[in-house]
Amino acid sequence: MPSQTSHEEGLLHFIEADAPARHRLFESFQAALKTAAREEGTEAARRWALRALQPTLSYSELMSLRRWLVRSEQAPPHVLRLAVLGGPTTTQLTQLVESFLAGLGVNVDVYEAGYGLFRQELLTPGSPLDAFRPQLVFLATSNRDVLRCPRLGDPAQHVERLLDQELADWNSLWEIARNRWQATVIQNTFEIPPIRVMGHYGIRHPAAAETYLERLNLALAASAPPHVLLHDVRALAAEAGASAWFDPRFYFDAKLPCGPDCLVAYAHSVASLIAASRGKSRKVLVLDLDNTLWGDVVGDVGAGGIRLGQGLPDGEAFFAFQQYCKALQERGVVLAVCSKNDEARAREPFTLRTDMALKLTDLSCFIANWNNKVDNLREIARVLELGLDSFVFVDDNPMERAVVRRFLPAVAVPDMPEDPAGFVAALHQHRYFEMTAFTAEDAHRGHHYAEEGARRQLADQAVDIDSFLASLEMRARCEPVGELSLERAVQLVNKSNQFNLTTRRCSVAEMRARASDRAWRTLTVSLRDRVGDSGLISVLILVHEDSRLVVDTWVMSCRVLNRGVETFVLNQLLALARGLGVSQIEGTYVPTPRNGLVRDHYRRLGFAMARSDGETTNWVLTGVDRLDPLPTHVLPEDA
Repeated sequence: MPSQTSHEEGLLHFIEADAPARHRLFESFQAALKTAAREEGTEAARRWALRALQPTLSYSELMSLRRWLVRSEQAPPHVLRLAVLGGPTTTQLTQLVESFLAGLGVNVDVYEAGYGLFRQELLTPGSPLDAFRPQLVFLATSNRDVLRCPRLGDPAQHVERLLDQELADWNSLWEIARNRWQATVIQNTFEIPPIRVMGHYGIRHPAAAETYLERLNLALAASAPPHVLLHDVRALAAEAGASAWFDPRFYFDAKLPCGPDCLVAYAHSVASLIAASRGKSRKVLVLDLDNTLWGDVVGDVGAGGIRLGQGLPDGEAFFAFQQYCKALQERGVVLAVCSKNDEARAREPFTLRTDMALKLTDLSCFIANWNNKVDNLREIARVLELGLDSFVFVDDNPMERAVVRRFLPAVAVPDMPEDPAGFVAALHQHRYFEMTAFTAEDAHRGHHYAEEGARRQLADQAVDIDSFLASLEMRARCEPVGELSLERAVQLVNKSNQFNLTTRRCSVAEMRARASDRAWRTLTVSLRDRVGDSGLISVLILVHEDSRLVVDTWVMSCRVLNRGVETFVLNQLLALARGLGVSQIEGTYVPTPRNGLVRDHYRRLGFAMARSDGETTNWVLTGVDRLDPLPTHVLPEDA
């Protein structure tokens, strides 16, 4: 392996370090970035700056990194048009959001409205927003933007009317964004000030500001349609602490939405939600064992000797961290273990201890051996068939964290404190697993991976691939996108990277519009077999143009690769084309760094290449009215 240059070593030292050392090394990191830009080019410096982006950096450090984050000429062509419409001043917030989005792999064009002009921008036809046509509108509002606030002497009936009118106004703004631009909206909740003029009695009085705002937040959550994502600023303010968030000097002097020390967490939270809406959330939490899930080394003290559970302060902290990981698993995060350990001893706490919050059945992959963790993480990615850029690795050992940061830059590695009481907060502050919807597939994702293990055992026992596929007894259900499948379909389109022919993303509003447009057709495929139900695993978006049926988007979960689902879907397309009187089906493959496995997808299905510019290829299947269905082991659900 070639030796590192001096400036590369300086850059790596910063990347590998945890937060306290990172602050001390920042000045030398900046100097090394300048050297990298001079000797290797600005693109190399940009890559290092992107690796350095963390919500644990200070406001001034993040602003210093901005100069290196100008959009790369090598960036993918998909750019999100983001409109930031604020009540308070949004300049600094927007700059930080752009920086964090760059680190999360989301390229944006930003339209920023003037101070306090969010209503005018939305309500005025022909405003600059019409020319910009935002795909995502962030309403960066605060409690000062609530127009109808009751007075303390108002009767309860009047407070109810004010609440209903206020809610109706916000709903009307959301509908404007949807109807004019098919935009997704991010709506702030309203933070609740700590100064309460009625003291503790205010929680019982309907016209008290804190009670009214809390009810308004709940009403927003209850009434927000799927194309509106709520950003919980109320919770952010609580996390930051009232004295930091509500420091009035900064609003009076500069109309800032919060104290400047809180802007980093605010911007990172917004960026994480935007990234989640584009399918950029992490999927897998990989956990060390000794001194991460329990105290002490199980190989030395045995399952009975580890520190865990009631009676020991750190034992209760480890149990609380397990509970947090269990809750993540229940909402769809895949859990795995990567430990330097004897495997049999490493499994004992899960089978012998009744006070473990996590069970072996919660873990989709368990690797405990004496190999280095870089190779073991690669093995977990292979077993789960997921990219390393979907992984978060948690380990109490700073040396293990440093090694993974150096050699696997795609893996997210949070700083972990020495005290396990801080583990939950340390992982939570990074917002790796932000979500915009919760579907049945999310709740059962861990079970899906366990079922994959059962399918692999069947494959090992089968004499050939045909007998294995036949033994699965697969049944598929095909139907258009509907209200019940809308959020899952959008989620799959936005998260799929490997089996994704064009990598075009889609908001809830855009998907709903296409599902109801006669020029478009949508198709979802749900799959089950004798091992289990895989749920909704494929989405197609099609355009009907005269005698052609054009595949705009085709995505599929990699969990069901090599089972003949693609052939089954083609048979469905042939039937749809015949019903529409269409003579040919066309498709496009747009290459990305992640979708090489579908490069020859259309060729394998019998399409002929029509055009190519050296990268993007266009494919056509003619005479579809004369083609017989292709053989497949996937049968319609009603067969």
